[in-house]
Amino acid sequence: MKTIIVDVRTADEFMIEGHAEGSVNYPLDKIENYIDTLREFEKIILVCRSGNRANIARSILLQSGISNIENQGAWQNISMN
Repeated sequence: MKTIIVDVRTADEFMIEGHAEGSVNYPLDKIENYIDTLREFEKIILVCRSGNRANIARSILLQSGISNIENQGAWQNISMN
């Protein structure tokens, strides 16, 4: 399964506070720029600091016709096991 982990925090948060291994940083305020790229994935896992921004990103993607989305909340919740 082709899965992507998308961290929707700002670039500074992503770099300074850390991030899940293998994740990409598509900040919430730019998420619409990545819609075509995200259509290529079978599963999209969204993370941020608490889950709030990931939920907003999920709504934006759903409105764009992408439905294979999972909000995992805080990026620390991601386990690569």
